[in-house]
Amino acid sequence: MTETAISSCRAFVFDAYGTLFDVGSAIKRCQESLGDEAEKLSELWRRKQLEYSWLRSLMGDFTDFWTVTGDALDYSMAAIGKNDPVLRSRLMETYLSLDTFPEVVETLQTLKNNGHKLAILSNGARHMLISAAKSSGILSLFDEILCVDELRTYKPHPSVYKMAADKLELDASEISFQSSNGWDIAGAGHFGFKTAWINRAAQPVERLSHRADVILARLDEILPLTIKPQTA
Repeated sequence: MTETAISSCRAFVFDAYGTLFDVGSAIKRCQESLGDEAEKLSELWRRKQLEYSWLRSLMGDFTDFWTVTGDALDYSMAAIGKNDPVLRSRLMETYLSLDTFPEVVETLQTLKNNGHKLAILSNGARHMLISAAKSSGILSLFDEILCVDELRTYKPHPSVYKMAADKLELDASEISFQSSNGWDIAGAGHFGFKTAWINRAAQPVERLSHRADVILARLDEILPLTIKPQTA
């Protein structure tokens, strides 16, 4: 790990889902309607959501993440034999106001107070990101909310990470990228970002060409690494 690499960064760019926003909170709010199937639906919905974004990128068949999220939910509900339009609508609406993880707000505020540029870089549709950030009170902390709609492809394509560097007007090496997804960290590292993997679920390292500069259990563990080392 190269923890000192993070201290030289001028901007901190965050993945949204699983990093800032707890995607599991969508299912938790509808737990009573799902019972024993809740965990299975949550896992399958998230997996198909990611798979559909990657497959659409490979196929050159882009549609926005709101549609992808709905398609993934429809597949997942069919897989568990659940046909409930009212529940589907409730689950989709939760994506507009997902809970943040407990340490997120204070971490972002501290980074902002220390003069760092902050941005979200997500596969999420813009209206989804703005709605979730606004509902959790963190929208005003970001200099940029960046989504893939204008590029019409999804992370981990290099063009997505390049968009963040261009919008922030910084070299890739001046940006620290935080994500809970190992594949996203690999994509960002391949592009040239410094990377911090927020490995909340203690997953094994992905066998891809780039690994995280640092591996953390929570987002607030990034804060001590943002202090520049003293020179003699």
